[in-house]
Amino acid sequence: MIAVITAGGRVDGPFAEAIGTGVKALARIDGRTLVDAAIDAARGAGAERIAIVGGDEIRTHCAARVDEIIGEDVEGRENLRRAICSAIDRPLLLMTSDMPFIEAGPLRAFLERAHDFDVALPLASQSAYEAAYPGSPPHVTAIGNDRVANGNVVFFSPGTGERVLPTAQRLFDARKSLWRMAVLLGPALLLRFTLRRLRIEDVERRAVAVLGVRARAVRDCSPALCFDIDTWEDYRYALERASAA
Repeated sequence: MIAVITAGGRVDGPFAEAIGTGVKALARIDGRTLVDAAIDAARGAGAERIAIVGGDEIRTHCAARVDEIIGEDVEGRENLRRAICSAIDRPLLLMTSDMPFIEAGPLRAFLERAHDFDVALPLASQSAYEAAYPGSPPHVTAIGNDRVANGNVVFFSPGTGERVLPTAQRLFDARKSLWRMAVLLGPALLLRFTLRRLRIEDVERRAVAVLGVRARAVRDCSPALCFDIDTWEDYRYALERASAA
């Protein structure tokens, strides 16, 4: 299995001032950078090869710890393409570099449940997520009657990433808007979303029908795969929680 970690995210303002860089992946939690946490988890979960998508600062920090540095582009979807295409015909674990509490054990447990599918994404229940991170900035999404936190890792079986690349790029562009993501599902699923009747199983079946891939949302995964740092508030919360542990 190849693990590709995206590390191109930038921050500014108080966040950048606090961490001493504009590269989010180099922010430190409990003495370790976010990207180092991702590398350690991927290696411990069984990745035979690890690549990082990032710029010069990431290259300097990570070159001795990984097998390849993939140069970043200013366009996020191009970085996604480079990450997915790097696996060629090997299983691919695509990860973000902003999960401060990720560990090898929960990641390995997800992969064990994911390997029978072509594309798999971890989900944590609202109750588990809020129990793990009480008082954290909101990250729970409503899908029909389900309230879940979505993960920041995706498993692709060999060759699947390139097959679904155009759809993956469109989803990347729409990732911050549930409405835009629903539009990509087609009229029938869009209507169910609008009526609050869309179920996770509906999305899985749509993936089979349209893309010809076995897609699975792996439920009841560790909340550590779902907590990520998007904002200064997220980072402050992670610092406080780490110091209290």
